[in-house]
Amino acid sequence: MPYQSISATLTNEKLQEIKFAIATIQNSMPFLVSLTPDERRKRFKMGDKSLAFVSNSVTVTQNNREIVPASFDIAEFTKDYQLTVVLSEVLGLLEQLTEQVDDTLMAVGSESITSSLLIYDYVKTAARHKPGLKSVADQLGERFKAMGNRRPKTEKMAEVSNSGSVGA
Repeated sequence: MPYQSISATLTNEKLQEIKFAIATIQNSMPFLVSLTPDERRKRFKMGDKSLAFVSNSVTVTQNNREIVPASFDIAEFTKDYQLTVVLSEVLGLLEQLTEQVDDTLMAVGSESITSSLLIYDYVKTAARHKPGLKSVADQLGERFKAMGNRRPKTEKMAEVSNSGSVGA
């Protein structure tokens, strides 16, 4: 279902709870590593087909221990595979949460900028008649200086509603 608009707050207390929960997750996995870009590039990537391959390899190894050299640590191999499966599930849950946070941030950010564009228009209009608002309008207008001849959407929308077409 598409969202209508967001009207919510996140108190400092809730933010601290979230930070604590994230720290708890991190502390629950003290073995996590950070790879450099070069290390990432040199590693095999684990997708669904690779995971199935590793799963089959674990099964073959467990059922045919005699074909594996004694120096090969079957227990560590199995443990690595099991951790891969569990971390894949954790990552899926975190990606789902990250996507929701990202989408919500985008939506509420869009709402914020849309409202700010309206305020900017109100301030520019009021600055024509009320002393002291020109500097405020100029300050808000700093956002658009790099845009050159392009105008904020609200100006274009106002022009469309006044004339019936853009640029008329």
